[in-house]
Amino acid sequence: MTVTEHAATAGGEADLLDLLAAATGDPGRVGRRLTDRLAHAHDASHFMLTPRAVVSASSATEVGRLFAAAGSAGVPLGFRSGGTSLSGQGGTDGVLVDTRRHFRDIEVLDDGARVRVGPGATIRQVNARLARSGRKLGPDPASEVACTVGGVVANNSSGMACGTWANSYATLESIVLVLPSGTVVDTGEADADRRLREAEPELHAGLCRLRDRVRGDAALRKRVEQQFSMKNTMGYGLNSLLDHTEPADILAHLAVGSEGTLAFIASVVLRTVPLHGHARTGLLVFDDLAGATGALPALVATGPATIELLDATSIRVGQRDAQATAVLRDLAVDRHAALLVEYQSGTADEVDELAAGAGAVLAALPTAAPVVLSADPATRAGHWHVRKGLYAMIAGARPAGTTALLEDIVVPVPELLPTCESLTGLFDRHGYRDSVIFGHAKDGNIHFMLTERLGDGRPLDRFAAFTDDMVDLVLGHGGSLKAEHGTGRMMAPFVRRQYGDELYEVMREIKRLCDPRGVLNPGVLIAEDPAGHLRNLKASPQVEEEVDRCVECGFCEPVCPSRDLTTTPRQRIVLRREIERAREAGDTAALAQLRAEYEYDAVQTCAVDGMCQTACPVTINTGDLMKRLRAEEAGRAMSAIWAGAARHWDGATRAAATALTTAAKLPERLVLGANELARKAGGTDSVPLWSPELPSGGRRRTESVTGNADAVLFASCTGTMFGGKEPGAAAALRTLCERAGIRLTTPDRPASLCCGTPWKSKGMNRGYDEMSRRVLPALWAATGSGRIPVIGDASSCTEGLRHLIEHGPERFREIRVIDAVEFVRDEVLGRLTISAPVAAVALHPTCSATRMGLSGALREVTAAVAGSVTVPDEWGCCGFAGDRGLLHPELTASATARQARELSAAGPFDAHVSCNRTCELGMTRATGHRYEHVLELVERATRAAEGNSE
Repeated sequence: MTVTEHAATAGGEADLLDLLAAATGDPGRVGRRLTDRLAHAHDASHFMLTPRAVVSASSATEVGRLFAAAGSAGVPLGFRSGGTSLSGQGGTDGVLVDTRRHFRDIEVLDDGARVRVGPGATIRQVNARLARSGRKLGPDPASEVACTVGGVVANNSSGMACGTWANSYATLESIVLVLPSGTVVDTGEADADRRLREAEPELHAGLCRLRDRVRGDAALRKRVEQQFSMKNTMGYGLNSLLDHTEPADILAHLAVGSEGTLAFIASVVLRTVPLHGHARTGLLVFDDLAGATGALPALVATGPATIELLDATSIRVGQRDAQATAVLRDLAVDRHAALLVEYQSGTADEVDELAAGAGAVLAALPTAAPVVLSADPATRAGHWHVRKGLYAMIAGARPAGTTALLEDIVVPVPELLPTCESLTGLFDRHGYRDSVIFGHAKDGNIHFMLTERLGDGRPLDRFAAFTDDMVDLVLGHGGSLKAEHGTGRMMAPFVRRQYGDELYEVMREIKRLCDPRGVLNPGVLIAEDPAGHLRNLKASPQVEEEVDRCVECGFCEPVCPSRDLTTTPRQRIVLRREIERAREAGDTAALAQLRAEYEYDAVQTCAVDGMCQTACPVTINTGDLMKRLRAEEAGRAMSAIWAGAARHWDGATRAAATALTTAAKLPERLVLGANELARKAGGTDSVPLWSPELPSGGRRRTESVTGNADAVLFASCTGTMFGGKEPGAAAALRTLCERAGIRLTTPDRPASLCCGTPWKSKGMNRGYDEMSRRVLPALWAATGSGRIPVIGDASSCTEGLRHLIEHGPERFREIRVIDAVEFVRDEVLGRLTISAPVAAVALHPTCSATRMGLSGALREVTAAVAGSVTVPDEWGCCGFAGDRGLLHPELTASATARQARELSAAGPFDAHVSCNRTCELGMTRATGHRYEHVLELVERATRAAEGNSE
């Protein structure tokens, strides 16, 4: 009996949970609540399976114990890391093992020529480490911000440039696998094959037998060679049986693209490729697809790194992109097609030589407009923004309640034109309007996207008929039904058809040898159900604007500070969908449970930092949704309190400062005891938690009106509340400007003003509007009706003021707000002499600075007064988020844990700096080192040079 039959040999659900808790040794890492299970039931695919439990594994040995537990319980087991897979391979209705929270180690080897990586590290994180050595990973999927090495290897994902020469299969040097038996295989060991033979004799012998069977049959060999002459992720990588001889090496390469069905990938060593820092890019527009595909042989011969195809519908969509070039925007699109071509190299001279060598070929092509290969960063960025933004623009504009389906296929390049033409015909025949075709033309690998209503018993006749016709089309042109997205559940029913009975039986035998009990990911890659691709489909009920636009890609998750504590933006959204589904179904018990758990898991522990929006392809800011929910939860009474605070903000900030100053003078035990009682009475989401590292209160902001001023200083109220004994950012900015001969003034009654962020972050609209009515007229008067700029001394306040102005009355739109860091870089530093720089500085860019594009200025200012500047690779939002770190200190602890460890190993540092007061408090708490505003460091570095203005 296999686990796919869900035999309850170990008893009921409680027995399963006990087995999993025993396997991990930590019941806290076994998610059993409905919220835990539904949050992980969704990934980027259009499938949805709800796991019976979610386990956060921490080691290869532990995974082996989980295999034993799942096998004993007769329950299947699957893996999830980034959750960006598109074909359903990342979900299970058994035990889901989350490998994202651990297994993130990255070890650069041989000056970057190789890298050892855990499956939980994202491609972007690995490439950031390798970039220092001028190297990068070969696979270059578009989801690199969120997809992890484990998923990329398990799917043999590729991308725009790597083709088959630099994908995971081609660049794999060694791998550490945990087999379902619990055996750990490290193919990097010199005697790995002997160890495999001794530990798993049947598996070893079986791989030898299959190797010889395929090699010894000319027809089978030819079929395998043909299938893997192109990008191909359908079924198992049977080319392993031809390319490698020792069973350990065969097993290692079979694991690539196995989609979690053969073993757990605990670690890999990958060979890297050069990082080409220079490029020339051009968009070649043709009258039709025939012209574009006909140009491919000549173009490929010129050696471009990428050739991306866009069909006519893709071009029309791209014309709506704000960054589209004038040539593209002005094109009257009929049957046109385009090729985005890029040449890359290590130096400008080398790439210029490549481009020049291609000149004659490019000039001879029948393009609809002159071809220009540009080195201009803005032009190149515009081209790639159009190409990479296609999915987002179409998915974001889809009708509410529909699902965006992104599929990929591959055919031999000569078959690309008839395949694209026939595919367009299928769209029309089945009524899929505005579907697009784009992809990696150099490889014959194209993607197409359509939207469909799925799940909850909706008819699937159209989707099923289209899929059958598409399979006929692709296989009829000698192609593969999957090129880089993995077989998953979507194409598993068609593997036999693509390979034939005999090779399919070879695949089934591989599965049986590695996983005899069928524990791992049943229904994925190998499936006997001919309608498996039509089962367990995800429904998308209409909820609210942010929720309805979400495509559940997961790109937001790596930047979310609560990702290792509670939920991510994607999970906050999918849980809203599940709450709505429960409401529609009349499931009152599930509805009550989900709503109760959502309050802390989603609303209270969201930092509302907006970083999710910077990574989201459809620009959703989940924090905006959480703010609205906070406002709804707070009710009228709390809204009135916050509106009152806005009217008396001077007193409110001084009261907070007095409380902190008093707390600093009292015995710690006394303060903590009283504070805990207050939190129990008032609620942990309302009453802040004091901690010993918090500073005492600061000085009240005072008016300093100067005639004929050059700028208006808007000092943050956090300097009053959390100022401590140090001068602070506002004082440092004043001193620097005095030294530089720059005159500052302030608005009238500055102590009563605020940027509005405290109200906006809590959804307190009455208080926000009240503060807006006070701040905007005061700034209008102080700036001389917008004649001089306003300088914000904290990045979140700068951002808050800009938002206040943008959403305020039209007459105040002329007010300009500049962050102090940018102002000092552009107007002040050049007038000062830096006489006392420090050697090494740890820098924490803030979320608001990142969103406003100020990270470069922040680094430049820091570098001006420091010999070296370190931003940790594990940098992210600190989670302090105004008062979140005071209300929920566990959020900051979780968000900063990895970067704090990295800084501890990289130190010591002479200074620790940031550009926002509450972030400085959060990082001080996380690292045990005092963080200050970077301008305080600049002030000290130029102090000895006072009077030496140039």
